Amino acid sequence: ARRRPDKTSSLAKMGRNVNGQIPNAHFHKVGWQNHVKTWFEQAARKKRRRTTRQEKAAKMAPRPAAGLLRPVVRPPTIKYNYKLRQGRGFTFAELKEAGINKKEARSIGISVDHRRRNRSMESLQLNAQRLKEYHSKLIVFPRRKGKAKAGDADAAALANAQQLTGPIVAMPAAHKKEKAMVITDAMKDEDCHHKIRMARADFRLFGTRQRNRLIKEAKE
Repeated sequence: ARRRPDKTSSLAKMGRNVNGQIPNAHFHKVGWQNHVKTWFEQAARKKRRRTTRQEKAAKMAPRPAAGLLRPVVRPPTIKYNYKLRQGRGFTFAELKEAGINKKEARSIGISVDHRRRNRSMESLQLNAQRLKEYHSKLIVFPRRKGKAKAGDADAAALANAQQLTGPIVAMPAAHKKEKAMVITDAMKDEDCHHKIRMARADFRLFGTRQRNRLIKEAKE
């Protein structure tokens, strides 16, 4: 005799293993079709995007096709802060370190963000060097043709100038790759996770410890 499958045990087993809600979706006759994401005309869309990029670059010429120069920043949270990406704009401190006026920066293709702050000397020096490299290769066209002012490029540089289509300044490597080495006993004894946790704790408690030290010195 054939044994009829036990639906209760199979559902319980599925819930125990997957630990999720049992699929029980109720679709209307027409409404669900409006929420289905489709992607047609891939080849035509690809061509359209390329044409749009070319039209935008032609309108921006002779300025770089990539737009404004933006800083190198690290994303927030521990999960992503080991990567590097482009930020919104340079800080006033970075512009001052590079010797560029904050009012002049926007006119020569540099994005400025007055809200951002430098929380480390590394980011300040990295972006200041990025600005200096950009400024050394910059060709400034005069506002009026034939009437050059101080800081504008000469006629020979203007004649040979070409629009930059790639990245304005290359992004630096996020981290330096280490070569293969023999693991020593000192490496095994060192607890890197504990060291990072202590560094974060020292940074977080710096103000509290300083306040407590001042209170203690005042009482003495």
